[in-house]
Amino acid sequence: MADENTKKEMSKEEEIGYHKGALSTLSKEREELLRIVSIVEQLMQMHVKSLNELGVKLWDDEKKDEKGNQKKKDERKPIDELLN
Repeated sequence: MADENTKKEMSKEEEIGYHKGALSTLSKEREELLRIVSIVEQLMQMHVKSLNELGVKLWDDEKKDEKGNQKKKDERKPIDELLN
């Protein structure tokens, strides 16, 4: 962001252009970040599917108490917590 001296020297039009340019750049950065997150999510789902096919469960959908009675479903934890 522009410091105080630069801000005083900028005209209103220049300041508007500066902020519009910053928003444009940040918008493109956000789009790229979302694209990367989407790719990572797809890769993680592929690995989860492969592990499931190999008989590895990363979480239990249903828990049973000591008497064998079904308890409520547990909320799924993020995969990174399960792997640590």
